[in-house]
Amino acid sequence: MERPFVFINSAMSADGKISTKERKQVKISGQIDFKRMDKLRAGSDAIMVGIGTILADDPSLTVKSPELRESRLEKGLDENPARIIIDSNARTPFDADIFKKGEGKRIIIVSESAPVEKTSGLKKKADIIVAGKERVDLTVAMSELKKLGINRLMVEGGATLNWGMISEGLVDEIYIFVGNLIIGGKSAPTFVDGEGFPESDIQKLELIDAEKIEEGILLKWIILKSN
Repeated sequence: MERPFVFINSAMSADGKISTKERKQVKISGQIDFKRMDKLRAGSDAIMVGIGTILADDPSLTVKSPELRESRLEKGLDENPARIIIDSNARTPFDADIFKKGEGKRIIIVSESAPVEKTSGLKKKADIIVAGKERVDLTVAMSELKKLGINRLMVEGGATLNWGMISEGLVDEIYIFVGNLIIGGKSAPTFVDGEGFPESDIQKLELIDAEKIEEGILLKWIILKSN
């Protein structure tokens, strides 16, 4: 199956949390890492998040730097990469920031079980891809995105989407900024939640870079393919 090159970019606390137990976003990294993330966005064909991230944080997923947006326009691209939401039941609010801020394509991927009235409403604001029956089939979704010309896909979480993509073998690289704080909480989301791997199937990684940035460290990994 052909699919985009996929990388996950995330920031987590020293104890592996990406938000608080109330699922409130916490500032984990500083301006240097923020600029690095903005460059990653600008260099991608699309940015993808799960519906949980939309409902909790309401991100716009736009490129913030005027220079980076201008550079994209000079290349004949939209000023922002396509913004994609994995949303099995079409729960994306019609007034989400992703619709209100920045130029560029929006894509919402739903399942066949999504309510027709919600899907119809979202069609007025975004392109709709249907993949999977009860929940989005991520493998099918990646194939459809490749057909649309999306060759480099940046995933920004959250924990459930990260699990789905990694467990289905759909991720090539992972970039994690580990910040200098402890969040704690057994119910606070980690970098990867979901069902978890049994011991025999634990996903292995190869470390390709480690860089100290401000008061944290940026780790870059390649996902090793299982035999």
